[in-house]
Amino acid sequence: MVDVVKPEEMIKIDPTPPSTNWMDVPPDFSPGKFPYPSQAKSLEAVGFPNAREWSPADEDWKLPENWQQIIHEGFKERLDKYRSLKVFMDSCVRCGACADKCHFFIGTGDPKNMPVLRAELLRSIYRNDFTTIGKMLGKFAGARKLTPAVIKEWFSYFYQCTECRRCSVFCPYGIDTAEITMMARELLHLLGLSIHWIMDPVSNCNRTGNHLGIQPQNFKEIIEFFCEDIEEITGVTLNPSFNRKGAEVLFITPSGDAFADPGTYSFMGYLMLFEHIGLDYTLSTYASEGGNFGLFTSSEMMKRLNAKMYREAERLGVKWILGGECGHMWRVINQYMGTMNGPANFLEAPVSPITGTKFENARDTKMVHIAEFTADLIKNNKLNLDPSRNDHLKVTYHDSCNPARGMGMLDEPRFVLENVCNNFHDMPESTIRENTFCCGSGSGLNTEEIMDLRLRGGLPRANAVKYVHEKHGVNMLSCVCAIDRAVLPPLMDYWVPGVDVCGLHELVGNALVMEGEIEREMDLRMEDLPGKEGDSDE
Repeated sequence: MVDVVKPEEMIKIDPTPPSTNWMDVPPDFSPGKFPYPSQAKSLEAVGFPNAREWSPADEDWKLPENWQQIIHEGFKERLDKYRSLKVFMDSCVRCGACADKCHFFIGTGDPKNMPVLRAELLRSIYRNDFTTIGKMLGKFAGARKLTPAVIKEWFSYFYQCTECRRCSVFCPYGIDTAEITMMARELLHLLGLSIHWIMDPVSNCNRTGNHLGIQPQNFKEIIEFFCEDIEEITGVTLNPSFNRKGAEVLFITPSGDAFADPGTYSFMGYLMLFEHIGLDYTLSTYASEGGNFGLFTSSEMMKRLNAKMYREAERLGVKWILGGECGHMWRVINQYMGTMNGPANFLEAPVSPITGTKFENARDTKMVHIAEFTADLIKNNKLNLDPSRNDHLKVTYHDSCNPARGMGMLDEPRFVLENVCNNFHDMPESTIRENTFCCGSGSGLNTEEIMDLRLRGGLPRANAVKYVHEKHGVNMLSCVCAIDRAVLPPLMDYWVPGVDVCGLHELVGNALVMEGEIEREMDLRMEDLPGKEGDSDE
């Protein structure tokens, strides 16, 4: 990982555009400016083309001999298949409404990180190959020919987009630039151009059922370790079931929650919640991943990985699926499941066995978000909560892009937070809900070698956190996304020291008053609760 400059140096962004035409400015492939490419074994494992060892820093990217034909035919196929893509290619008027809405443009000052110009990288080839005016007037019509330099430019800038869709909120024509990035990445994959941080999890998930390659027995052991910690903290013994046929609910969450702090504390919160309400649920050691990195590769891979969850639900004979705190998991389920893998008619429309609430929004997908489920429990007075156990925390909430913009889940997490902690402060209105800023490392960009880019991309989010940190003393940033829980801690350490990161259900677990529990002296991180300092040593 390349060393990053100090914050006071990073914010010195030169807004002066290059003096030459944007088409003539090459991308920067110096160390730290690009994510590592995928390994040949990862591509081979899922049947992706042109598996080989290469580096973006190399002059020769080892493209197939007929690479231009591959791109042309792949582009044409997608224009014919996705009407939205053609609309997005034709309808932009370059008004610039999206320009300053992208966190990467704000953080880097690079004009090609303006969504309008990033889309032009693809649109210019569309004009040249598929429009009459582009073929006639060429560069005067914004068209250009496909060259190796263009492919390199695509790789550089379409992997400087987190597909967060904030720019789309402000586009007067409704152009979804994230969909353009997705199509561009699909075209790059046709040439074997992809990144390790995406393809390794994709390969692992295809093979073992989760991004991390955790084997079934190891997944079970990890959950059992969580139960031991919960028993030490609460005195309550938990016995979750695995691969149990006939359970009412299958619970699936990102594998990051089983592996890395602070997601592990959210998993502990899930387990405590289910024990508290007596939920008839089971975990699968084979479909142990809610996340879907196929979203960042191709629609076919997204479909393949999403199907694993539903096939496991069918095998186990559950009624419906309850999903944990994840971002892209919910974008896939909410936006693509119905036409991609659905309808899941072998499952029932979800009904809470505790409150009787029918989750009408999940009638098609048969899958309910844990924040919706918990909010419903609280609304119906089914949880015994002591929010004072979170009094050592002053909490704000980050609307993770995919649940917020991708599925419209804005109020439920806030309702939960307002009931499990006494000190909640929202960030400025222009930076939350539909307008939320991205963490700066989504869509597979949470890799260490581009930390400088990640910190720059996360600057707008961090700036909003800094505001409530200084005004209200906020010291905890809550979210409902596994990637956010992984990437926000270093972002906070860099831009807003003193602010930690947690999942929503870590705070729920802290506040739950469980039947038969001992006097609680520690939170889920085994840190002293307010007023209990030193009690555990007596």
